[in-house]
Amino acid sequence: MQHQYWVTKKSVQRKLGGKEDECVISSDAELDAKLELFKSINDSCLQLQRFIDLYQERLCFLAQEEHSLGRYLKECGKNEKNDSAGKIMITVGKSLAYVGHQRLTIRPPLVRLHQEVDTFRGRAVTDTKVTVSEMEKCRTEYRAALSWMKSASQQLDPDTGYGVDKFRKAQSYVRSTKYKFDKFTLACLQKVDLLAAARCNMFSHALVPYINALSVFSTKTTEVLSTASTNLDKVEPYDFHVTAELAIPNEDKDKETFFNADYTDEDKEKILKESESEWKGW
Repeated sequence: MQHQYWVTKKSVQRKLGGKEDECVISSDAELDAKLELFKSINDSCLQLQRFIDLYQERLCFLAQEEHSLGRYLKECGKNEKNDSAGKIMITVGKSLAYVGHQRLTIRPPLVRLHQEVDTFRGRAVTDTKVTVSEMEKCRTEYRAALSWMKSASQQLDPDTGYGVDKFRKAQSYVRSTKYKFDKFTLACLQKVDLLAAARCNMFSHALVPYINALSVFSTKTTEVLSTASTNLDKVEPYDFHVTAELAIPNEDKDKETFFNADYTDEDKEKILKESESEWKGW
């Protein structure tokens, strides 16, 4: 019961982020570094699965839009009366439809990569996580036994022999828990190293088909677009004619006369004098 009391106390202390003995923490430095590596592997695999899902979704969407646009341009090119414009639309439409079709060839290697990562997380990462959980349990028990022995040593009186039995009992728990903790610590160190090596091996095999598919897609797309560019150069360009002058509507002639530069102040005075003379004569 005393050991369970210290285990519960130590568990609550670790949950609440209580301060630990610096010597104990420094002794677990290598183990904590491996645990950070394990956490990074687990988180990166989970994020990679999410990114692959988004990549596949947007890849299919882009391929569908390219194919739809290509078909639309081909239909418009067939119905176009102008031969040059029709040839341009048909050429571009065929190129886009082909690119959209070839883009889907990248998806199967991505599906395989997603399956490989999912299997890796479901087996290797899960197995390592179980060992880490057991190790954390043993570490809590070991540190609880150390705290118990420290408390018993403070109550120990060598002269009278008071507290010797309690100290020896705590010491025996320290030995037994340390043995279990060292055992699971070694297992964690080995499994995390194997996990990192297995991840590299998985990527080296699963990414090769994706790289090859991407290379083939880039090569075929480049060839098709280059051919389309060459065919477009053979099409006669349009001749654009810009109308220099536009007819002025009749309703705007009065405005044009009003703002005409020939209509000066002298003309204005002349009109006023003529109007005045006519008024006097009247």
